[in-house]
Amino acid sequence: MSHELMLLAGTAAGIGLIHTLTGPDHYLPFIVIGRAKRWSITKSITITMLCGLGHVLGSVVLGFIGIAAGIAVHELVGIESLRGEIAAWGLIAFGIVYAVWGLRRGYRNRPHTHSHTHLDGSLHSHEHTHVHDHSHVHGETVPRASLTPWVLFIIFVLGPCEPLIPLLMFPAAQSSLTGVVLIAGIFGIVTITTMTGIVALALMGIHRLPLGSMERYSHALAGGALAFSGLAVTFLGL
Repeated sequence: MSHELMLLAGTAAGIGLIHTLTGPDHYLPFIVIGRAKRWSITKSITITMLCGLGHVLGSVVLGFIGIAAGIAVHELVGIESLRGEIAAWGLIAFGIVYAVWGLRRGYRNRPHTHSHTHLDGSLHSHEHTHVHDHSHVHGETVPRASLTPWVLFIIFVLGPCEPLIPLLMFPAAQSSLTGVVLIAGIFGIVTITTMTGIVALALMGIHRLPLGSMERYSHALAGGALAFSGLAVTFLGL
């Protein structure tokens, strides 16, 4: 490995780390959704890894197409910026829709009292919520598959890794396929590892924090956090 490629590999690792840490959209969606949906740490990490892989591969594929077609770096960066805007607005839209659904669910799940008259004439009343505390089973039902992981995956595939494209250009200019694969691999591994590490650590702490009366609005809070994450990317450039 040449000295230049070694230096570029270190740069790719550093940029991948900083790019992920400074971008809340890389980990906040998985933290808030994992908490709201009560995903296990294993499930949250698995979904984060898959979305992170799609996130990196989307830019790698675009980079390879650009290299093969001889597209200039600034044109590829422009395409990545457009993809970033689409992904950010997709995250905002998904967050708003999810927050509205969460508010509706939370309102429906507000505690209320039911009274029952028994055969002996005694009156019994109890407080419950419809979603969690007092479910009545009417035959066997099949759990519905959640679309949330798929929506997140699509958004992350569209979401670009802008710093990766310029990094790939140097080994590409040297006609070094090994160098291109190496840089893309290092950037991807650091990015995905950082994403999963932050999500795992955050969820281990958040799962221990009771929300009390706000628990039933956890989905609404998650939707708000998703929308905020997309807004931060769009208007603050995070």
